Amino acid sequence: MAVGLVIALAGCTQQQLNGWLPGTEETKNVTNHTSRIVGLWTTSWVVLLAVGLIVWGLIIWAAIVYRRRKGQTGLPVQMRYNMPLEIFYTIVPLILVLGFFAFTAKDQADIERPFAKADATIHVYGKRWAWDFNYINESDQSKSVYYQGIQAQEEDNGKGAIDESQLPTLYLPQGKKVHIELSSRDVNHSFWVIDFLYKKDMIPGKQNDEYFIPEKLGTYQGKCAELCGEYHSLMLFQVKVVTPDEYQAYLDKLTEQGKVGLLGDEYNTNTNEPNNKAPVTASENE
Repeated sequence: MAVGLVIALAGCTQQQLNGWLPGTEETKNVTNHTSRIVGLWTTSWVVLLAVGLIVWGLIIWAAIVYRRRKGQTGLPVQMRYNMPLEIFYTIVPLILVLGFFAFTAKDQADIERPFAKADATIHVYGKRWAWDFNYINESDQSKSVYYQGIQAQEEDNGKGAIDESQLPTLYLPQGKKVHIELSSRDVNHSFWVIDFLYKKDMIPGKQNDEYFIPEKLGTYQGKCAELCGEYHSLMLFQVKVVTPDEYQAYLDKLTEQGKVGLLGDEYNTNTNEPNNKAPVTASENE
C-alpha cells in the first residue's frame, strides 16, 4: 500500500501536493510554519480519502452481494445488534477524531508559541479599509517608526485593476524572528498573508499575536479576510520579505521622512469598547 501511495503521489502536481492550498514551488516554505501547515492538511486529506475509499467500497460491495435476485420475493433476512460491527464503527471514528485532534493541537501549539525574544516586533492596526504598521524599537520606543496606509486605489481603466504602487506595504526581515501584534481601530478584521497560509482575527479591544520567521525573499499579497463593510474588497496590502540590511534601510527611510513614534489607540474610531467611559452629556457641561 505504501509503495502504491508513493507512486500515486509521484504523479501529482505541486498544487495537488500542497492540497490545493495557496502557494507554488517558488513560494514553498515562505515561513518556518508553512511546511507544517501543508503537511497537516495533506496528511489529513490522504487519511480521509482512504477512509472514503473503504466506505465507498463497502457500500458498493453490499449493494452487489445483497441485491435482490431474480425470482426472490419478500424481505431479506433482517439482522440487528451485531455487537462486533457496532464496536468497530464506534471505535474507529473515535480513533480518527482523537488522532486529528492530537496532531492539530501539536502543530497549533508550535505555531502559536511566542518567541522568548523577537528580532522584530510590528504592531498592525486594521482600519476601514486600510492598515497602519508600527515598527517598534524595543530598546527605545521613542525611536519607533510607523507607516500609515490607505485603501487600495483602483486604476482609471474601467477594468477594476489595482494600483499596486499605493498599496500599504509591510516590510519583514528574512531569517529573523518576527512578532506581529494585531489590533483593530473599528470593527472586526482579519490579517491574512495568503502565501503564509495563516490568518488571524483583529478584534476591537483585544490584541492577537503571530510569531513566525520569514524564510524566502519576495513580495506576497495580503488582505482582510473578515467582511468589514462597503470597501472590504479594497482592504489589501503587500508584504515584502527583504534582507536584514534592506529592512534596516527601510526603517531609516521612515525616520528620515519624519515618521517617528507610534500610531496608537488614540486613532481608534470605535467608541463603544468595554474600557471606554460613557460620553459626557450636554446637561453635564452646563
